[in-house]
Amino acid sequence: MSDTTNDQQHNALMDYPCAFTIKTMGLAGSGFEEIALDIVQRHAPEVESSSIASKLSKTNKFVSLSITLTAKSKQQMDAIYQDLSDCEQVLMSL
Repeated sequence: MSDTTNDQQHNALMDYPCAFTIKTMGLAGSGFEEIALDIVQRHAPEVESSSIASKLSKTNKFVSLSITLTAKSKQQMDAIYQDLSDCEQVLMSL
């Protein structure tokens, strides 16, 4: 399947702009929360720290973040996820 067809199918599933929550996980106490927020704000500067919900793992070793933003386009979301994937402090993003 071509990239154009995939893009068209993805765009058909989501109407932009829309509210979207990014979930990401990293090591607790490593500055991960600030790094993840900086990455998201590069592409969505309107996101504030109040838009983040965090939860520590049972062992307090990991922290998961839920960052809610207004997604404006597939390209914006792809860029955010790519930058999160490229970051060493980010263990996983959904």
